[in-house]
Amino acid sequence: MFDSLTDKLQGVFKRLGGRGAITEKDLDEALREVRLALLEADVNYKVVRDFVAGVRERAIGAEVTKSLTPMQQIIDIVNQQMVETLGGGYAGLQKAKSPPTVIMLVGLKGSGKTTTTAKLALHVRRQGENPLMVAADPERVAAAEQVESLGRQLNIPVVALDPQMRPEQVAKKGLEEAKRTRASTVIVDTVGYVQLREEDQKELKSLHKTLSPNEVLLVADAMTGQEAVTAAEEFHKAVPLTGLILTKLDGDARGGAALSIRAVTGVPIKFVGIGEKADALEPFYPDRFASRILGMGDLLTLIEKAKEQITEDEAQSLTQRMKKGQLTLDDFLEQYQRIKRMGPIGNLIGLVPGLSQIKSRLNVDEMDESFFKHVEAIIYSMTKEERQNPGVIDGSRRRRIAAGSGTKPADVNKVLKQFHEAKRVIQMISSGRGPKITPFVR
Repeated sequence: MFDSLTDKLQGVFKRLGGRGAITEKDLDEALREVRLALLEADVNYKVVRDFVAGVRERAIGAEVTKSLTPMQQIIDIVNQQMVETLGGGYAGLQKAKSPPTVIMLVGLKGSGKTTTTAKLALHVRRQGENPLMVAADPERVAAAEQVESLGRQLNIPVVALDPQMRPEQVAKKGLEEAKRTRASTVIVDTVGYVQLREEDQKELKSLHKTLSPNEVLLVADAMTGQEAVTAAEEFHKAVPLTGLILTKLDGDARGGAALSIRAVTGVPIKFVGIGEKADALEPFYPDRFASRILGMGDLLTLIEKAKEQITEDEAQSLTQRMKKGQLTLDDFLEQYQRIKRMGPIGNLIGLVPGLSQIKSRLNVDEMDESFFKHVEAIIYSMTKEERQNPGVIDGSRRRRIAAGSGTKPADVNKVLKQFHEAKRVIQMISSGRGPKITPFVR
């Protein structure tokens, strides 16, 4: 995400860094390039104007032109201004004083509202809540069936009634079911509109009155850029939005909607969708996303993703085996699978400070789903003895493993080489000859 904007901003900083001391003229030239980069990223022109003016004011006030490290100061100022534009601080979900907390999702057709309903339900369940999903969109064909299917996959209960019923009736049934089953959070999927007409606004207001929700979250497609901003303004006039969820942000290399929507509407971004899987929903932290846009990484999010994949007992066991040099190909496979569950490798690379700047040289695009499948197939084609003691794998065994996994002996060699290199580095770290590491636990 934001690849294009990140590259352009880093280009500006790199040119400034090569000048040593900078003049006010240099600053204005750099800000013109920043302005152009933001406009090309489809950021609202008023937001761009205010952003650049804010950066210039901070830079002059901080006397950057007299500094011995002007580039570092400018990067810090741009980062501060970007955090402010994105909303300043984290805005979490508001809970009801007494359960259930009611969350009403609204949005245009095709924004990803129904799948976001399931993603949000999974997220709140991981936070210790007991969610219930309500399918209150009787107009879209198979909308209720889709919610029910997602509910079965995630083992989350769903209220989805006859499509002939009005949304208000479905909503009432959902609230009744929540009280009966003691659900702590009710997430309501509403009608998706092609455009918000006057009669649609009346329908939304009526449903809002029935639900009396604690949160009204607009689900907006980040790929639509300024159209998403316009939609947010229209929905905010119809019902009081309390937050925004930007979907398809993993496919938005420009980032215009994310940088514009908060500043234009005044409504905080609460979550972003970064993929199609049920767990591909992240809480929105302005400071973390500003760091990503500037190519500075986001280690906190990376750590949180890692914590979700390993328990404390697993971490302790792995640490002991690391110290004794007892790691096997089964351990290697398990770590690959954990990385795969954390999300697309390209997204993970972008979270590591410094690596985003050389991502194009890392052949990240080659490390897709098929890459992981090849590694899995090769290791699964080995015998138990071979996985525990790779040293026994000779030429004939390599050919057998390759045939069994549908790969080539060279591919088997590559996996074994990766394993031995990873084991060597881990042993160096564990013996104190490298930087200390602490396994992530939840």
